[in-house]
Amino acid sequence: MLRSLHIRNYILIDSLDITFPEGLVIITGQTGAGKSILLGALGLLAGGKGDASLISQGAESCVVEAEFDTPDGLRIIRRVLYSSGRSRSFIDDCPAQLQELSDLSATLFDIHSQHRSLLLTDKQFQLSVLDHFAGSTTLVEACRKLWHELGESRKALEEAQEKLSRSNAERDYNEAQLQELQAAALREGELQELEEEQQALANAEQIRENLAAAAACYSPQEGAGIGETLKEARRSLEHAGRYLPGMQELCDRLDSARIELEDIFAEVEDTAERTDVSGRRLEQVEERLSLLYRLMRKHGCDSIEGLLQARDRFAGEVTGTEDLEELARSLKAKVAGLEKEHKAICDELHLKRSKAAPSFASSVESHLHFLELDRAGFEVQLQPAALGASGADAVSFLFAADGTRGMDVAKCASGGEISRIMLSLKAMMAKFEGMPTLIFDEIDTGVSGSVADKMGQMICEMGRSMQVMSITHLPQVAAKGNAHFVVSKQFDEATSRTSTSVRPVEGEERVMEIARLLSGASVTPEAIANARALMKQS
Repeated sequence: MLRSLHIRNYILIDSLDITFPEGLVIITGQTGAGKSILLGALGLLAGGKGDASLISQGAESCVVEAEFDTPDGLRIIRRVLYSSGRSRSFIDDCPAQLQELSDLSATLFDIHSQHRSLLLTDKQFQLSVLDHFAGSTTLVEACRKLWHELGESRKALEEAQEKLSRSNAERDYNEAQLQELQAAALREGELQELEEEQQALANAEQIRENLAAAAACYSPQEGAGIGETLKEARRSLEHAGRYLPGMQELCDRLDSARIELEDIFAEVEDTAERTDVSGRRLEQVEERLSLLYRLMRKHGCDSIEGLLQARDRFAGEVTGTEDLEELARSLKAKVAGLEKEHKAICDELHLKRSKAAPSFASSVESHLHFLELDRAGFEVQLQPAALGASGADAVSFLFAADGTRGMDVAKCASGGEISRIMLSLKAMMAKFEGMPTLIFDEIDTGVSGSVADKMGQMICEMGRSMQVMSITHLPQVAAKGNAHFVVSKQFDEATSRTSTSVRPVEGEERVMEIARLLSGASVTPEAIANARALMKQS
């Protein structure tokens, strides 16, 4: 239930703090007093559009806050509008998104204004009321969640199939690129080795000549070579060693130098012999380099490592197609399973709705007869519909005021009849568990006399099981409330401003307010007496 409402600087409301009791709360006031302003403030808490024009003149911001008693404890929702045009929402003093505020407020209160009688023509609303009556709301919620999951799975399947289609279209290309790169037998570091070898092979003649010249220095064709000269030097040192100590060490060093030189020049000769001057190896190297350069240009890289990455990428694309095929198969199976599960829930919902429809229609008829539509007929018609979040049923409320064949209620019911039908539906909904605070904004428009009195009885009966707030102009309804508040306007000559206030009335003051509803601006003794009588009847 709505425990309290606090408003600051909202249009003509400068400051307002109201505490509401349980049961039926009546709100009255003269035309133009500001009852719609009060509903507008509550509408902000329901996520309604808010802008700077709603802020009282001269104020920087406006605040609307409400406290609710719920099975989960006290809940506080608040909306703040700023003159800059910004808006902030809070739930239990914590910042929240506007959609979160709207979702929570829908579970806390329901405003039924005159234009909301148009809900009666809303097929989704009609189906919702029937589901509440049938006790199918848990099943409907399961159906809605399943439909959402089914939609997500279908979307995922469609995306996987699209990717698979694109991958299949590109598969031949990817496989061809992969095969070409695999056939190249790429090896890290190969490019540098080949470039070095190509340089050597391109200059093979000059290299061989240089090596031959170096080798000739060790063993010249004429005269003694370096090796013979070193041997001769060693023999001379050996002879000197007969007479001079320490020569043996020098002999050993000469031997070591000679052996090292022999090894060096042996490798020079071997390298000269191995140097290929035929041109065949150079041709092979240049062909290999040409292949590597072409592949690097083709794949936009400048190294063997880049080509290896391209090879692995194409391998991943080819393998990825197999993964996509498996994903598509898995999603297809999931969608099929969800469709079967959703169809089963739809069938169960249809069965419950079909069973509940006759008694639901009979109950509505009983309420309408009580509201003096004695010959009214009401029927619920179920028809097959496309599978969706609410199942596979479409519903139509058929109405006939004179007992003839029923027609769609939107096409045949008058304003007063729609008000009575909506009140009948709300009266039935009041019996459902977890219903929010219900706020009626002149639902009794278009009726009077004994019908108004009976509408008041129905609203009063609803107030026994839930909190109902009724903004009304009918004294028959106003007299039945557990509490009564009056909305009024005041003009402050000092500030030249008009403001709206809401205050509770009791005792004689309440009698006078009901008398005003009976007789208008001029309250007569007869109206006062009638007001007392109405209150006694309540």
